[in-house]
Order: sequence, then structure tokens, then C-alpha cells
Amino acid sequence: MSETAVDAARIRVALVDDQALFRAGIRMLVSSQADLEFVGEAGNGAAGVAMAAVVTPDVILMDIRMPVMDGIDATTAILAAADAAGTTPPRIVVLTTFELDESAGRAIRGGASGFLLKDADPEFLLAAIRTVHAGSAVIAASATRELFAHFDAPEPEREEPEAFGTLTSREREIFALAALGLSNAEIAAGEFLSEATVKTHISRILGKLSLRDRVQLVVFAFQHRLTS
Repeated sequence: MSETAVDAARIRVALVDDQALFRAGIRMLVSSQADLEFVGEAGNGAAGVAMAAVVTPDVILMDIRMPVMDGIDATTAILAAADAAGTTPPRIVVLTTFELDESAGRAIRGGASGFLLKDADPEFLLAAIRTVHAGSAVIAASATRELFAHFDAPEPEREEPEAFGTLTSREREIFALAALGLSNAEIAAGEFLSEATVKTHISRILGKLSLRDRVQLVVFAFQHRLTS
């Protein structure tokens, strides 16, 4: 593979955090990986929004609590800008010091693809970057549901969304299992399907419901009371 091809295959990673020492550590960690490229950093949410527009990262690690603009507003702004421009939005992983943080819940509802603790092991953080870039959540969906069940959750809507009616009976079954936090492998084993078939079903479900990833699927299920 040529050097150009290798560069093109790298996952472009950016970081928004107000602690310079933390940024330096993450920059060194990401840059040490052959399949990752550190493309930018910012010290507050407003600067992060501007940085994201220039360097167009694939994945952004976003601190929640920062001066000028916090990570929740920055996440919303970055995704809105990508939507307005018609470009592929970055995957955003919010960073928090608390495992069950209501701010993390709000960020996920705003479009973030999951959250990580700031003291996570380096190998776990690297794996999370690769996982979220591939389109999956970086936390267990069941943990995401716990966030919405306990913190700052809006009153769930009672009416079944029109888009949900477009799912086939089989897709509804897969939807319910995914919303409960089961992995593709677990769904495949329980439903006597191949993992590839489950992945295809999940992709179709996300497309029909206009959802970005499995985290948003869990949010959708909780908000509309589509699973117990």
C-alpha cells in the first residue's frame, strides 16, 4: 500500500479540552498509532467548533465542562454545521469525570456517539476511537439507557412515530433487542441469525428511522417508549 493510501485510511482524530497537559497526553497517544492521525485540538467549545470546520476530523473527543462554550453546545453546533453543509458529520465522544453524568446524557441526546471517562485506560480510549469511527457506540447501550432513565430525561412521547411503522416485524424484533443493549453477536445467537444478517437489519433500521448509530437508536426507543 502506498504512503498516500495509508494516510487516506487513517482515522482523523481531534480533541477539545481545556487542560493543556491532558491534550498533550492524548496527542502523543493518538499520534503513536499507525492507523490514527491527530489533526487538531482546541481549549474550549467555541474554538472546537471553529477547529472542526477547518480540519474536518472523523472523530472528536469532547470534554463536557469548558469555558466559553461547554461540550454539549459545541457538539450540537458541530453537528448542525455539518448538516447545514451537507457533509459527513464527525463522530463525537464526550469525556467526563463521572460515570453517570447528566451532562453526558444531554450530549448523547444532542448527537454525541457515546461517552468515556477521562481516566479510561489508554488502550480502551484507542479502541473506543476505532469503534465509534466504525459506527458503533463506545459504551454499552444499556448504560446509555440508564443515563436517560436517571438524569434530565424529557417526558417520553406516547405516540408511536410514523417512521417506526415502516419497519418490518423482523426489524421491530431486532430494534427491540438492540435497544436493550444486546450486541450483534448476542442478537444473532438469540435469533439464530448470522452476525452479517443482524448488521444488515440494524443498518436498515437506522436508515428508516434517520438515526446516526445505535446510541441514537437507544435514545429513540426510550423517548418513544418503544421498549421496556
